[in-house]
Amino acid sequence: MMDWTDRHDRFFLRLISRHVRLYTEMVSTGAVLYGDRDRLLGFDPSERPLALQLGGSDARELAECARIGEDWGYDEINLNCGCPSDRVQNRQFGACLMGMPETVARGVEAMRAATSLPVTVKCRIGIDDRDSWDEFLAFVDSVAEAGCDTFIVHARKAWLQGLSPKQNREIPPLRHDWVHRLKAERPHLSISINGGITSLDEAAAHLASVDGVMIGRAAYQNPWLLADADARIFDDEPSGLSRHDIVDRLIPYIERELATGTRLAQITRHILGLFQGRPGARGWRRHLAENAHRPGAGAEVVLEAAARVPREQPSAEAA
Repeated sequence: MMDWTDRHDRFFLRLISRHVRLYTEMVSTGAVLYGDRDRLLGFDPSERPLALQLGGSDARELAECARIGEDWGYDEINLNCGCPSDRVQNRQFGACLMGMPETVARGVEAMRAATSLPVTVKCRIGIDDRDSWDEFLAFVDSVAEAGCDTFIVHARKAWLQGLSPKQNREIPPLRHDWVHRLKAERPHLSISINGGITSLDEAAAHLASVDGVMIGRAAYQNPWLLADADARIFDDEPSGLSRHDIVDRLIPYIERELATGTRLAQITRHILGLFQGRPGARGWRRHLAENAHRPGAGAEVVLEAAARVPREQPSAEAA
C-alpha cells in the first residue's frame, strides 16, 4: 500500500471504523533514520491503534527504527517481507526477504530487544520457485524462533522477476488454504490472512480458521465496507453514522490541514470511493477530480461534491 495509506487516508478510515487496526504505508529504514520524520511518521492520535510498517534488512537499522517508532507513539512495529516492487528488491527488503529467513530472524530479534512493542511480520507464502509448503513453514519457524509470534500472510507467492507489483497481486493463485493450514499446524502463533478478501462476509468466514484478516485495496477502493466492522467483527455498537456524516466530520480536519499547507487533492484522492454503489457517486468523484487540484481549493469543494449524492438514512451497512 505504498503511497496509499498515508496519514490522510488513515484519518479518514478511522472516522468509518473505531476499532480496525491501521497500518502505515511501508517506510524504509533509511527514510526513518535520515528523512523528514514529521512527514514520514507523524499521525493524528485518533488513528490508533496504528502499526508502523518498516522496510529494511539491516538488524541495527531495524532496531533503531523500532525504538523511534515506539517514541513516536505507534502500537506495533511490522516488518514487510511481502512487497515485490523492484525498487525495494534492489535494497534487499520486501518480498526478497522470504529467501533470507536468517536475515529476517536477526532483524526481528534486534527489534524485539529494542522495543517493548509487538514486532510482527507481513510475508508471502513463497517467492519464485521457492514456493513449497516446507520452505514456507521453515521461514515462519525460523522467524518465530527469533521471537515473532504474529504473522500476516498474503496468500500468494511473489515472482520477483517478470511480474509487476500489480500482476503479483493478481496472477499468482491465491492459497488461502495454506494460511488456514499454518494456523492449524502452529496454533501458538497469531496468524492473519491477506489477499483477495473484498467483504466483511469473507472476513468473517476466514476468522473461523485464523486470528485476523487484513484488507488492503478493497478497503481503499470501497472504504464503506469497513462501516459495519465495529459491530460485526469487534462486537461493538454500530456508529450509526452515514457517509454524509463522515464527510461532515472530515471537514474540520481538511480545514486544519489546508492551513498548514496541505493541498486539498492530497486528501481527496483517498475519499473518492466513499459513495461507491450509491446514486450520485459518479458526480461526487467527478467534482472532486475536476476541482480539488485547483489553486486555492478549499473544504467547500468536498461539501459541493457531497451535495451531488442524495442523503441516506443513518446506517452502518456495508455497500
